[in-house]
Amino acid sequence: MPIKSFRGLIADGGQDTISLHTNDGSVGYRIVNFSLFPYRPGGTSHVESVGQVFKVPQTTVPTANSIVDFADNTLLAAAYLTDDVNNSSGPLQIVIFENEIFNQDIYITHTDEAGTARVNYYIELEQIKLDLSESTAASLKDIRNVYSQITT
Repeated sequence: MPIKSFRGLIADGGQDTISLHTNDGSVGYRIVNFSLFPYRPGGTSHVESVGQVFKVPQTTVPTANSIVDFADNTLLAAAYLTDDVNNSSGPLQIVIFENEIFNQDIYITHTDEAGTARVNYYIELEQIKLDLSESTAASLKDIRNVYSQITT
């Protein structure tokens, strides 16, 4: 299936929306790549970026002390990037993503634990044609996730 890619620059404490929804939910997506890249590579400051991809919009995005909770059923991916001008080994990046199919919008958040730097993100999604039962199951799962966020 085709791969769609999205990229952007996101501020510390920021959230971007990737619009994926369709009227009938017949197109699904799966993450195949999620990466963070420093806004100012090798710059004069220390950066510790935490990027996360969610199935529902986040009401708040911290600018410090972020939490990555793999028990959160709305979390699709998490990435950690550290880039320190004093580190001779270069930047370090750790990325973990769920092998789950979704058919609604996704939300990318960013927190810089070491300051207020922006970060670039790049995400690749595999596009998947869903039959009626798969589309219904994915849509119901998204509705359940939204409801669980409202009631907690």
